[in-house]
Order: sequence, then structure tokens, then C-alpha cells
Amino acid sequence: MAAKLVADCIFCRIIKGEIPSVKLLETATMFAFLDIGPLSEGHALVIPKYHAEKLHQVPDEFLTETMPVAKKIAAALGVDNYNILQNNGKLAHQEVPHVHFHIIPKPNEQEGLTIGWPTKQADPAKLRELASKLKL
Repeated sequence: MAAKLVADCIFCRIIKGEIPSVKLLETATMFAFLDIGPLSEGHALVIPKYHAEKLHQVPDEFLTETMPVAKKIAAALGVDNYNILQNNGKLAHQEVPHVHFHIIPKPNEQEGLTIGWPTKQADPAKLRELASKLKL
């Protein structure tokens, strides 16, 4: 399986070595490195070696190592609290249009990821209807 990279993507250029990075691990299908704009010490990124903006566009074979590597990074950091984050699209706060997974240590209230979670009350009947439409 060959990597699919494009010339004008910052993450593709990091994978190709055209832009320097602090690499943590590289395999045939993924690349992991430390974030240059970290939310906390140890903030890392895991990216597939397949250029796609959204997760559902990446072939499965380029995703099989991403979560195991994210898990290894989290364990190596030795922190009790951390976030694994993956955004899809500008409205979902994706800044770089190449699928990537953040591993963000949360050492205290001030550092790391800060988010709100504006929940809504779900209608059980509508949930069942949606589940039947999805047909996974």
C-alpha cells in the first residue's frame, strides 16, 4: 500500500521531510510527532500517510495503527488525564485539512484541552428511528 500525499499540505510535507518535525514514530502507514503549538507538554499528533480531509475518506489500512500508536504515546507520557481528539471539517474546528489525531495531556485545569459539552435531551423514539436509518 502506497502513501497518498499532496504537495500543498503541511502534514504531507512533514511526512516527506520537507518541513522539520520532532518525530516520535513512523511506520509505512502513519507518522507521529510532537505538536509545535502544544496545549500542554507532550501534545502529539498521529497522522495517516494518506491525504484526506475527513476520517471517512481514509482507507482502513491507513488507520489500523493510529489508535495503538496514540495509546503508546499516552502511556509513554505517563499522565493520568489526557484527551484523544480528531476533528472533521472547519465547523468541527479542524485547522489542517489532513486527518490527524491529537494526544493532549491534561496535567491540570489550566493546561491541555478545554471544552464545553452543550448536551441536549434526546427523544428516545427519535434515537431509535435514527439508529434504524443508520443500519450499520
